[in-house]
Amino acid sequence: MSMPLPLSDSRSRLFPGVWAPVWLAATLIAIFQTGAMPLYSTRTLGVAWEMWNSGQFLVPYSNGEPYSHKVPLLFWLIHAGWAIGGVGDVWPRLLEVLIGLGILLLAQRLARILFRDRPQVARLTPWLLAAFSYAFLFSLQIMYEMLLGLCVLAALNALVGRDPDRPPWFVLFALAVGAGLLSKGPVMLLHVAFPYLLGPLWHPWARRWRSRWYLRGALALLGGCALLIAWALPAGMIGGEAYRNELFFMQTAGRVVDSFDHARPWWWYASVLPALLLPWLLWPRAWQAFFSALGQHRQPGLRLLACWLIPVLIGFSLVSGKQTYYLLPELAGVAILIAAGLPRSGMFAGRSWGISGSLLLALVAFAFAVLLLLAPGWVADGRIETPAYIDLASASPWFAVAATLLGVILLLPTRSVLLSVATISTASIIATCLACMVFAQTLWPRFDLQPAASHIADLQKAGIDVAHFHVYENQFQFLGRLTRPLDVVHGGTLEAWVKAHPEGRIVHYVAALSAADMAYAEMVQPFRAEWLLVERADQWLMRERGGLPPMPVTPARQFPEGFWPYRRIPADPRPGNAAGAVVQ
Repeated sequence: MSMPLPLSDSRSRLFPGVWAPVWLAATLIAIFQTGAMPLYSTRTLGVAWEMWNSGQFLVPYSNGEPYSHKVPLLFWLIHAGWAIGGVGDVWPRLLEVLIGLGILLLAQRLARILFRDRPQVARLTPWLLAAFSYAFLFSLQIMYEMLLGLCVLAALNALVGRDPDRPPWFVLFALAVGAGLLSKGPVMLLHVAFPYLLGPLWHPWARRWRSRWYLRGALALLGGCALLIAWALPAGMIGGEAYRNELFFMQTAGRVVDSFDHARPWWWYASVLPALLLPWLLWPRAWQAFFSALGQHRQPGLRLLACWLIPVLIGFSLVSGKQTYYLLPELAGVAILIAAGLPRSGMFAGRSWGISGSLLLALVAFAFAVLLLLAPGWVADGRIETPAYIDLASASPWFAVAATLLGVILLLPTRSVLLSVATISTASIIATCLACMVFAQTLWPRFDLQPAASHIADLQKAGIDVAHFHVYENQFQFLGRLTRPLDVVHGGTLEAWVKAHPEGRIVHYVAALSAADMAYAEMVQPFRAEWLLVERADQWLMRERGGLPPMPVTPARQFPEGFWPYRRIPADPRPGNAAGAVVQ
């Protein structure tokens, strides 16, 4: 007869599969709190909409021009859902949730195969991975990195196969690489090339059969590249010479050697890693697990992690273009690394609360609760004047209560590894979901571009041309279901555009909203730290030159209605009385 499990360990066995409903519930709640977020989600949806509306599914388009910055797999997946349920933003959001769930499942499978003798590693991995706050928030964006992360993990699972002592699944490896290339382009190779090239260091079969490993792996990589080329060649022919040059050169070598976008120094990733690693960065047990895993370097699974994580971090540090979310696919490896370094017994040597447990995380929760409670008073006595902070101060006291309860839960003692990880992970997931709810109730009006997009759509339907001043990020195309691109003008082309379009409107932005802006704009709304205005272009050009256009008969449409900064604008609409502007 088997001995009964200790109480804490028996409870731990109840938790391995609970991560899925916890994560799914929080993600579905969070992702539908707001509309499409500019500029990431609106730009992606805008490209998908233009392809769908034009019937051109081979070449992505952005504001009427071939869009060489991205490859089409995510757009095709969005189109597949639209073909069944119609155009909307529900399917793209559900797609991102399904991709995130797939990442968690593939990470768990990778951990299970790499650590067959330690099933606890696979049980802990999805809990650890699901809790990363930055990854959770980014998974709410309709972007390419999550799909890329799914392809990276699929490729690594194919290399590992059913058993590292047996041949990898090279056909699946080729398909995963091809899908990754069609998700984000050649950067996919940087994520998976090193585990393949360093295979004999971690894969027992590769160590015995080096020539077969490298020959079959090279053929698989060529097969994956062939999938990308099968799309790129006809797309380049259709898109034209400028599109071909951008697609085949500037979006690959251009970003590596001297990035025209997001260029940063080699050490930049060291400055953003702490944000990527929250909340586990604040859990001392995670640090203990990390150093414990370093002492197990002879284990094949940990060797794979070393051959994957270290070269990729170095490689991305050497690449000119850098963004925090470029390293998101590697967080699965970090989660497996922490899981592998936690105690094998499933039990902590002592109580896990206090300075060696989750005390620091609990203090963070309590600090947020105190800030939420004190902020309204600070606004009332004038100590907080920044508009965004004033908006945040209006958050319901119930959020402070929720943060307090999470802090109390984090302080509960537990001796089980899995219970402790599950508790912290659940608290982190709920806290991040609550942060999304606070954002939706307070700051979202500063990001909601639906009013402007709808107004632009009405203008286009009335036959009125619309221009956007300076850089346009395709943020209105999907929200307004626009059927024509916006003209993009700057200081040197504005006058010529006004002459060619005497009834035209222009979208422009001001940091300080004045009474004159309110008097002459057709519509006005906040956007981030600025104000977005739609105005007659000839009228705005005259105002910019110091003139006094005739006063419009119709007052500006204000979104959102009753927004408190509008009350700070002086009632006198004459341009000379612009005092009292709201600076954001």
